Amino acid sequence: MAKKGRVFSGARPTGRQHLGNYLGAIQNYVALQDDYDCVYCIVDVHALTTVETTQDLKQNTAEMVLDWLAAGIRPAETIVFVQSHVPQVMELHTYLSMVTPLGKLTDLPTFKDKVRQQPENVNYGLLGYPVLMAADIVLYKADVVPVGIDQAPHLEFTRETVRSFNYRYNTKALIEPQAKHTEIKKVLGIDGVEKMSKSLNNHIEIAATPEETTARVREMVTDPARMKRTDPGNPDICNVYTMHKIFSPQSDVEMVNVECRRAGIGCVDCKKLLAKNMNAQLEPLRTKRAEFASRPGYVQDVLDDGARRARVIAEQTMQEVRKAIQLP
Repeated sequence: MAKKGRVFSGARPTGRQHLGNYLGAIQNYVALQDDYDCVYCIVDVHALTTVETTQDLKQNTAEMVLDWLAAGIRPAETIVFVQSHVPQVMELHTYLSMVTPLGKLTDLPTFKDKVRQQPENVNYGLLGYPVLMAADIVLYKADVVPVGIDQAPHLEFTRETVRSFNYRYNTKALIEPQAKHTEIKKVLGIDGVEKMSKSLNNHIEIAATPEETTARVREMVTDPARMKRTDPGNPDICNVYTMHKIFSPQSDVEMVNVECRRAGIGCVDCKKLLAKNMNAQLEPLRTKRAEFASRPGYVQDVLDDGARRARVIAEQTMQEVRKAIQLP
């Protein structure tokens, strides 16, 4: 079947992935492979704008790729690589920066947010982050970029940058990417309040052992109105019930919905059932991950092959870019 075009997406190397990453992004990455030629990048250079140490960068990259592969990313057809392994992106970033007004960068809400978050580390790379992101996308001639609604301004910045470059140099060398709006699930952490995050330690890793998963589910916050086992609850406001709708069979979801409301099932048993169903769903992924991890050099081979294929596309694009600029 002919593919609809090329998709590009990048993610920072955050190590072992949690359920928020899995439900919010990785499942979408896997599904897109059926309809598009996909290019997925671990953006290690972007990570340098905020990290204080790089000692875990290599290991975090390997752990992240293992989760992607175990979830169903197919490296024989999908390009998976590390951003810094394709140096052409830095060259294109430089050229794109020449057509980017400074005020446009300082006005971006994400830049202002980062300045508030890390006032002691407002570096040039942080300011130029959107330009490098634009270079990531257009270097690989991406037709489509999957984005959530909150990410739309960044993609529009990329589209404007492409228009500015093409106009400045009277060329059609760069493609203006289209947004593919996706439903990015907001997955709450075990606290039931904040978005699942490693920094908040409210996450459940998809590669955790069944015992670790059960322990984390046991910590999940339920309906605060259920002070005693005999108190009826409201599953509509309970994050455990939300997770049941994702990981449990429909019969269990319906049972919890009814029995929680009439105190027919307690929170402890409800969470035990969730942990059981969650582990059952994740078991095939975890088995694949363990098999990939047991093969020495496998992840590095995937990344090396992905970088080789990515560099072919990148160099073709850069030849067009250099010609358009009329570099000597």
